[in-house]
Amino acid sequence: SKQWYQRRVRVLEGMKILREEWRRCTSTILQPNPTSRRKIIIPSPLVPPNPACYACAEKPEVTVTMNTETMTVGGFEERVLKKHLGMVAPDVEIEDGRGTILISSEEGETEENADKALSVFGVTSHSRLKCDDFLQEYELVINVLHSTNITEGGKEEEVAEFVVSGAVPAPAVVPAVPAAAKQVPMDEVQGPSKARKRALEEIDDDDDLVVL
Repeated sequence: SKQWYQRRVRVLEGMKILREEWRRCTSTILQPNPTSRRKIIIPSPLVPPNPACYACAEKPEVTVTMNTETMTVGGFEERVLKKHLGMVAPDVEIEDGRGTILISSEEGETEENADKALSVFGVTSHSRLKCDDFLQEYELVINVLHSTNITEGGKEEEVAEFVVSGAVPAPAVVPAVPAAAKQVPMDEVQGPSKARKRALEEIDDDDDLVVL
């Protein structure tokens, strides 16, 4: 019967896991009816983790594009972290060098932040938020991009409150160094080299010998 096949496949795959035979593990599909080749059990190799996937990547990161001046901390927690990313009790820390706690899973610890905009806490483009869901043993880094015109799917008519993607944003543009601030040649900083000094001294000696 179908249930007998299911139990047998589970036992066989479980034995491979206990033996740490990862390369032999497969993803098995049990067809309700035999295929054209008279097969009911169809194994397929396991797909390696996608680095851009925030669920299976070794160090998951996502980018959230939103208006940080209108998105409140409470809205970010409920609609982005819990509803979209599936977190249960998130703790959020701003990577600002001070360890600012934006959201805490401890009751009453950060409730006063709920109605405040993210921008009040300095969250804007290229801010990084370290999120930790202790109940699920899940950690995630969120790269923030601030935008006042957010569209989803590349269609202007589909206005979204926020957009979540697996891509990490490009680093902030570093302003170009003015020409006047470029590095000064070493000769001008340290003076003439020894060879040049010797040549200048020889010229000075020749000048001394000239008699008019």
